[in-house]
Amino acid sequence: MEIPKTYDPKITEDKWYSHWLKHKFFKSTPDDREPYTIVIPPPNVTGVLHMGHMLNNTIQDVLIRRARMQGKNACWVPGTDHASIATEAKVVALLKEQGINKTDLTREDFLKHAWEWKEKYGGIILKQLEKLGASCDWDRTRFTMEEDLSEAVIDVFIDLYNKGQIYRGVRMVNWDPQGLTAVSDEEVLHKEVNSKLFYVKYKIEGTADEWITIATTRPETILGDTAVCVHPEDERYKNLHGKRCIIPMVNRSVPIITDDYITMEFGTGALKVTPAHDINDYNLGVKHKLEVIDTIAADGKMSESAKFYIGEDRFTVRKKIAKDLEEMGHIVKVEDIKNKVGYSERTNAVIEPKLSMQWFLKMDQVSKPALENVLNGEIKLIPEKFVNTYKHWMENVHDWCISRQLWWGQRIPAWYAPDGTFLVAKTGEDAINLAKKSNPNFKFQVSDLRQDEDVLDTWFSSWLWPISVFDGFKNPDGEDIKYYYPTNDLVTAPEILFFWVARMIIAGYEYRGQKPFTNVYLTGIVRDKQGRKMSKSLGNSPDPIDLINQYGADGVRVGMLLCSPAGNDLPFDESMCEQGRNFSNKVWNAFRLIKGWEIGDAKQSEASKIAVKWFDAKFNEQLIIINDLYSKYRMSEALMTTYKLVWDDFCAWYLEMIKPEFVDGKSLPIDKATYDSTILFFEKILKVLHPFMPFITEEIWHLIGERDEKDCIIVAEWPKSIDKNEEIVKHFEVVMEVITNIRNLRKQKNISPKEKLQVFEKVNQGEVIKTYDDIIVKLCNLSSFEYVNEKVENAFSFVLKHAEFFVPLSQNIDVEAEKERLAKDLEYNKGFLKSVEIKLANEKFLANAKPELLENERKKQADALAKIKAIEEQLASLN
Repeated sequence: MEIPKTYDPKITEDKWYSHWLKHKFFKSTPDDREPYTIVIPPPNVTGVLHMGHMLNNTIQDVLIRRARMQGKNACWVPGTDHASIATEAKVVALLKEQGINKTDLTREDFLKHAWEWKEKYGGIILKQLEKLGASCDWDRTRFTMEEDLSEAVIDVFIDLYNKGQIYRGVRMVNWDPQGLTAVSDEEVLHKEVNSKLFYVKYKIEGTADEWITIATTRPETILGDTAVCVHPEDERYKNLHGKRCIIPMVNRSVPIITDDYITMEFGTGALKVTPAHDINDYNLGVKHKLEVIDTIAADGKMSESAKFYIGEDRFTVRKKIAKDLEEMGHIVKVEDIKNKVGYSERTNAVIEPKLSMQWFLKMDQVSKPALENVLNGEIKLIPEKFVNTYKHWMENVHDWCISRQLWWGQRIPAWYAPDGTFLVAKTGEDAINLAKKSNPNFKFQVSDLRQDEDVLDTWFSSWLWPISVFDGFKNPDGEDIKYYYPTNDLVTAPEILFFWVARMIIAGYEYRGQKPFTNVYLTGIVRDKQGRKMSKSLGNSPDPIDLINQYGADGVRVGMLLCSPAGNDLPFDESMCEQGRNFSNKVWNAFRLIKGWEIGDAKQSEASKIAVKWFDAKFNEQLIIINDLYSKYRMSEALMTTYKLVWDDFCAWYLEMIKPEFVDGKSLPIDKATYDSTILFFEKILKVLHPFMPFITEEIWHLIGERDEKDCIIVAEWPKSIDKNEEIVKHFEVVMEVITNIRNLRKQKNISPKEKLQVFEKVNQGEVIKTYDDIIVKLCNLSSFEYVNEKVENAFSFVLKHAEFFVPLSQNIDVEAEKERLAKDLEYNKGFLKSVEIKLANEKFLANAKPELLENERKKQADALAKIKAIEEQLASLN
């Protein structure tokens, strides 16, 4: 078969992805094998592939492909999240383009438009994941608002309400004036911004010229002030206890109250209290029974209660009121400060603390197993540094505001009767039956009831994901949920550790009595060269599909993973994708080189025998390391170890050792034994590469030998690790150093690679090992490699371990240059010896170090002493 000169990912990727789908290699059904399960963090249905998705899904695919090769029943469940706020915003914007306002539509009409939008655009990101090579079981694709999953959400709401865990009440919430909905604490991003701190004086009631000065960054809220609070121990204000002051503009008389909540050192030590627009002020208001005046409407504009600036935006009013207060003589001074302001994660609008009737889930009791089982190691967070962050959050968790003022989502199953009573039930009929059970005289009909207008927070559906995707609510004893749950690994971003991960753990213990997964691998954030998070708004994020078109999916996967240690941010540079593509080319060229050799009937040479024996040992040594790195979820290191095994050990060393000689411009045949071993090694290499580079490995797998349609590398057996042959690997490290030193000498002295050299070895201590001489002769193009008992005069030399090597050259030796080189070498080795001896003189180190570590340090000491002695003798011979 003609092997193309260059690898073309564009042809290969579509061909093999279609082949895998055709033969259902991604499909999983319960059987007697060990299951290995991952549920995808469902991307927003509004989404398109970005760099974070690329990283996250590449890691998931690596894990799932390796598990499949290990003979496990690998199941990767894909799906999308209905993303209430983001999707509703998209649909509203689309309707606006068509001249339609949401307010002009009924709920049913709006939802019809939303479903149409979802069907048209909702599957884009999943199709893009196919381009990446994601081996998901697409037959299992789920959507958080599909009928069965929505029913599970409603059932869970009703269940938790009946358990007394869900309640309804007026609370201070994070209000998004753009999205026109409440958002949870975790959906608020706190950003440091430049602000102005206004010092405003309020007149003390009943005095001619006595004032109290407050400091605020939000003068627009002054119109809603209902008290001023000072610390009871603050000497500056003791004379004002029990008095009242006048709020400027509105001329409202309010009490001056005392509370040890106040920080005397902050601002003026006097706090304006606005219970309707600040959570801490609200708490003070409840404690001191203060009036609540809501001056900012839901859309962020001033309300009728403000009495001034009605209908104007809060930020416009901030500037206006500051000017007006200054003209009235109430501004004492203005300072420029930096402070933190909360922004809605979804719309980027500045959050407005607002009193609102909402639904909440009590978190104090339900969250306990989720904390306990992370702290005891039942669920592992990788890297472990996130455990403390998780612990802090879970120990300080607030009740979860689960209602959203939207139409797209699962509608809250609460029904209101005309007399003000409400019932929680799946349908209006169920609500009537429920009411009549507790009150036989309940007089209302279904038509009299009004269902709650709000929907549930999107996270209230996705927290059930690991259970609901296997129909664990619909069919709690079903085959799927019993076989696949708990899942194995979850790969996600640290920023949703609490939004999603913690809540899934809570739901897992609440509804299955089990953890939802065993390991949580937390990826880093993909950043640009300047350290900025990649985002559309900054324009610093490349289109992943463009990268795949340019570098191939394998190249991009390798590029992403080369620089992505778990939990640490990924400093993405497009050159890494280029490096990934170059690696693909290296693998392809190695394959073409091997397949280009002609097989002869010659006997296997001693050099080839040793080379085969060495690479077999080296592969097994590295496979043990790679498997260990996988077990520790050190994916980037597992890839780098695989990369070096291929690029350095296989291509740079092994292939050079066994490559047939060129005679008269033609390659001699290779012996069959060496060729067969090489093909076997290459197949093993392809297997360890496959999880990282699925497409090129599948292509070469089918070109390397005759295979039927189903004999694919995607389902080939992962190589088995056998006992290491440590001796040959250790010996070979010295052989490599010898070869490298001789090659460096050629470079330094500008000796042609074609010119044959003689090399002599003087072993100062230990046995003479001649096993590898043929390899040194071949790779260094030597005429001979001999052993001597005395130094060789007029030769360049170098020292390794307990041996000296001499290379006689036809040219004269520059004695001064050689003395200078040896002096530098001597200085380095003396410094190295000193560092080892300091360690060996440290009693603490001697007492605590493992025996093998001590032995290694003593060996370093002996080697350094031998080198120093040999170099000193060489210097003496030159004087």
